[in-house]
Amino acid sequence: MDATATHPKRPALGKGIESLLGPRPQAAAAPAPDPTGKPLEIPLDRIDRNPNQTRTSFDEAKLKELADSIVATGVVQPIVVREIAAGRYQLIMGERRWRASQTAGKATIPAIVRQVSDEQALEMTIVENLQRADLNPMEQARAFDRLAREFKLTQEQMAQRTGKDRASVGNFLRLLKLPETLQGFVEEGTLSFGHARALLALETPQQMYAATNRITALSMSVRQTESYIQGLIHPESRPKKAAAAATPPQDPNVHEAQNRLQRRLGLKAHIEDKQGKGRVIIEYTGVDDFDAILAALGE
Repeated sequence: MDATATHPKRPALGKGIESLLGPRPQAAAAPAPDPTGKPLEIPLDRIDRNPNQTRTSFDEAKLKELADSIVATGVVQPIVVREIAAGRYQLIMGERRWRASQTAGKATIPAIVRQVSDEQALEMTIVENLQRADLNPMEQARAFDRLAREFKLTQEQMAQRTGKDRASVGNFLRLLKLPETLQGFVEEGTLSFGHARALLALETPQQMYAATNRITALSMSVRQTESYIQGLIHPESRPKKAAAAATPPQDPNVHEAQNRLQRRLGLKAHIEDKQGKGRVIIEYTGVDDFDAILAALGE
C-alpha cells in the first residue's frame, strides 16, 4: 500500500512556524510610480540627497520659515525624485522642501517619481536650480559650467533652457576666470556680481587683488567700482606739449559711450572718433568673450 495514501502530507516547516507564531512580517513595498504623474506620499527616510546638487549653501532662517509653513499647511508643491534601488529614491528637485519637512517632523512628503537616467537627472537638477532666484553668482557660474562641460551645451542652448539671455550666461561663466579667493568673496557676498564683472576687465590676478582691497576698504558701489577700474585701465597721461597738441582730448560723450560699452561687456573697449567717424576696438581673450560680444550685438 502506498504510504502517501494513508498518511496525510506534513506541512512544510515554514508553514508550521507560521501556524504557531503567525505570518512573518513582510518588508514594506516601495510605492509604485503613478503613471498619471500624480504625487505619492514617500517616507522621508527613504529619500537620498542628490550628490550632484548645485546649491552648496542653505539659509537656515529661511528653512525654518518654510518648516513652520509646512507644519501649518503641509507641502504645497511636490518634490521630484527617481527610484535608485528597491524602496529608495534620489532627489531631483526640491531639496529645501525635503530638508524643511524633516525639520517640521514630517514622516512623508508628496513626491512625483520620474524614470530618468543619471544624465537626465543631473541636467534636471542643474536647470531647476538655475531657474531659482536665490542662487549666489558663483553657484550659477559653476552650474552653467557643468552644463557646458558635461552636456556640451552652447551658451545659446543654456539660455533657452534656463530662461536667461545669452549675455547673462556668458557673464556668469566669466566669473570663473576670477582668482579662487575672489570667487569666495563673491560667494559670501563681499563682492557683488556687478563688482566681480568690473574686476574682470583687469588683466592679472595681482591687479584684481589690489583693486579688490581698495574697493572693499572704501565700500565702493558698483558704479564707483566701474569708474575706478576704468581709471586703472586708462590712467590719466601726462604727454609732452607736442603730443598733447597732436592728440586732442576725447569728447566727453564718446568717453561716456566707451565706459558704457566696457561696463556692458566686462571687456576692454576703446572708441576712436574723429568728427563723427572712427572705429570701436573691443579686446577679448577667448571664445566665451567673443560669444558675449556677438550676443550683445544680437547675433
